[in-house]
Amino acid sequence: MQNKAPLNGFERGILKFFHDLGNLNSFAFRFFKAMWYPPYDVAEIMRHMYELGVKTMPIVSVTGIIIGLVLAMQSQPVLARFGAESFLPAMVTISVVRELGPVLTAVIFAGRVSSGIGAELGSMRVTEQIDAMEVSAINPFKYLVVTRIIATTAILPILTMYSIFLSVLGCYIAIILFQPMTISLYIGAVIDSIKFADFIPGMAKTIIFGFIVGLVGTEKGYNAQNGTEGVGVASTTAVVVSSLLILITDTVLVKLSLVLWPTV
Repeated sequence: MQNKAPLNGFERGILKFFHDLGNLNSFAFRFFKAMWYPPYDVAEIMRHMYELGVKTMPIVSVTGIIIGLVLAMQSQPVLARFGAESFLPAMVTISVVRELGPVLTAVIFAGRVSSGIGAELGSMRVTEQIDAMEVSAINPFKYLVVTRIIATTAILPILTMYSIFLSVLGCYIAIILFQPMTISLYIGAVIDSIKFADFIPGMAKTIIFGFIVGLVGTEKGYNAQNGTEGVGVASTTAVVVSSLLILITDTVLVKLSLVLWPTV
């Protein structure tokens, strides 16, 4: 019988990605099973929301303003060719609310939070702190994993709304660099262009993105192996996998939102 050719790097990467998906599915099933049973560590969830959410606000603030600034500055010359500069506030607002704000905020959030969770839980795993909790009759999965996933799922929509507000503000800053426009006129143009239904796809996506960030970070850290080297691998892999899943999921959700809200 002829021996099979060894897998190349790309093929190994694809197999590892699908292997990670299988592990994440099992981990997610365990999470949904555990979250309904007491005790409910509300105080711990609030603490993680502060640690993972509030402390991420500085980088989210910078990202939000830059999104609005860059998008407005890049779009203004193109719209000026067609005499459509008056549509600039509407174009930027709709783009940020429906797509750019949720996705870019989620990727930034994953870069900081998912790696931090992976490193923290990975360190606890390799130093046998998680094993010690099990010996002490404490459910480490409930205390360490469930609370963090709930916190990331709850805090990301709030951070996204904050980022969208700053993006709209950044757009106004860019506009007044090109032409005079009062803030009241700009606010009126933004309000006239946006509908409540425009927020539904974006905000719904952020709930899923927040869940992905928490799930990937906790799974990689909770199952870390090989000592301190495994901690670094867990942290790095958590960022890569969570960011990739966010982009893939967004592609599917964009198509789904167009089917559910075709006229929006």
